[in-house]
Amino acid sequence: MQNHQFLYNQTNHNTIISKHQNNLMNKFKVFLIAAALICSSSAVMAQKTGYIDVNTVIQIMPDAARIDSMMEKFQQDSLGKQFESLVRDYKYRDSILSSKDTLTMPASVKLQHQQTLQNVAYQIQNWQSISQQYYQAKQNQYLEPVYRKVMAAVQAVAKEKGYSYVYDKGVLIIGPTADDLLPAVAQRLNIKVPAQVPIGVNTAAKEPGRQ
Repeated sequence: MQNHQFLYNQTNHNTIISKHQNNLMNKFKVFLIAAALICSSSAVMAQKTGYIDVNTVIQIMPDAARIDSMMEKFQQDSLGKQFESLVRDYKYRDSILSSKDTLTMPASVKLQHQQTLQNVAYQIQNWQSISQQYYQAKQNQYLEPVYRKVMAAVQAVAKEKGYSYVYDKGVLIIGPTADDLLPAVAQRLNIKVPAQVPIGVNTAAKEPGRQ
């Protein structure tokens, strides 16, 4: 610790929302899969089916840039400062236990410093994992209302256009031929789909081995 062995690698906390596969996202994907369950292939052919790439919708929403900015601020102002505080606390207690004052220090006080030092050292050594948990929890907090907004738009579009099944094409490996609901959902959310975002490419329905 004296040689500053513990460093906070902020680059491991990428604020790009699309790369985070968290429990909240999985819950919404499960919801979409459940909505797409069918009894037989003939039933699929008889129903109107659509698909949506939820991650893409999230990425093109103005909320994504706002959340990205808030997460960067959280990382710097909260996680970064918390780590610095741990390092200062470690150095302080380590200096106390290394000084001659311990010769006259009550045993109970010395024990308290030792236990606290061990706890702080553990947090510093495992800070990458600990901070990722804090980061993920905060990100989930910011993302939850955005996901709910997207799901509400998907449900509204499906009901309005008469789709019996809607699935997330990022979940299924092989799926039925279906309509891309991205334009309609984007319109419902009043957002613009960038020109570079592919529309109508049903990757989930591609044959195995095809590029």
